[in-house]
Amino acid sequence: MLFQNLRDEIDATLVRDPAARSRLEVVLCYPGFQALLYFRLAHWLWQRRWYLSGRFVSHCGRVMTGIEIHPGARIGRRLFIDHGMGVVIGETAEIGDDCTLYQGVTLGGTSLERGQKRHPTLGNGVIVSSGAQVLGPFRVGDGARIGAQAVVLREVPDGATMVGIPARPVGRGASAKTEPTFEPYAITGEIPDPIARPLTALLDEVAALRARVAELERERGAASAAEPPPEPIRPRVARANP
Repeated sequence: MLFQNLRDEIDATLVRDPAARSRLEVVLCYPGFQALLYFRLAHWLWQRRWYLSGRFVSHCGRVMTGIEIHPGARIGRRLFIDHGMGVVIGETAEIGDDCTLYQGVTLGGTSLERGQKRHPTLGNGVIVSSGAQVLGPFRVGDGARIGAQAVVLREVPDGATMVGIPARPVGRGASAKTEPTFEPYAITGEIPDPIARPLTALLDEVAALRARVAELERERGAASAAEPPPEPIRPRVARANP
């Protein structure tokens, strides 16, 4: 079973990275795959309450690959960590099947309470792009896309694309019946800016108001021109008493 899972992870790398030419190249030259080897061993030790041994193996994996995965995390099948330098996966993080993480991703916690769920849960088929930070004990839905440098602080619905700081959904979510497809770096085409959209709407509203004010001023000027000029005020002449 273990070797079958490793073969699936190697094949997942070959499918998602066109630069990979052979399984041997993936085993020898891909730090994401090597980090998963260290994690599987560290997680096995952690489950048997050999905590120090698990942490030491995890630390060795971090030194060798630049990828830090806590041995207490739970990772599904066919995870692909591309490039991987600076990836951090916390103790209570959970990752589903067929997920992809790029360099600089953090699955971190915002609480200091021991024994509590502190890190996010990624559903199946999630793509987290480079430099993104997913912080907190919430769920990222199946097929979700997290854009580069996004900071996600709340739950993400299935199929949503999140960008910005803090991250906001853009575009339309994928249909639940549609099988999510792999998109490198979570790029789904042109991604609208969630801040630029309301600013553009505000500018359009200001332009419409200016046009209306100009129209009212023209109507007022036309009405003033149509009115007859006021009669001049004649001074009164005082009459002398006889």
